[in-house]
Amino acid sequence: MISYEDFQKLEIKIGKIEAAERIIGSDKLLKLQVDLGDSQRQIIAGIGRFHDPEDIIGHEIVVLTNLEHRTLMGFESQGMLLAADTEEGSVLLRPDREVPPGTGIK
Repeated sequence: MISYEDFQKLEIKIGKIEAAERIIGSDKLLKLQVDLGDSQRQIIAGIGRFHDPEDIIGHEIVVLTNLEHRTLMGFESQGMLLAADTEEGSVLLRPDREVPPGTGIK
């Protein structure tokens, strides 16, 4: 269990995928350019086995934005998208209606 104060430290926002491409040499990593309203972020996500890049451009997603940056296969990931891990593959968490990029999750 974590405290409510620890939960409040998480910065979770709605982002909109502006661009997506496969990372050469990986069957699962995609490089995403995500609009967060006041900024753009590059996110490296392990969803390539279940999502084609061209199919997710324009989708709104839920992003953890204050995660320490990490380098994967030579590319810096500046956040983490949230997805459910199911037997059928990853399912991107998305709002049920359009929300402006950068909107905070509480």
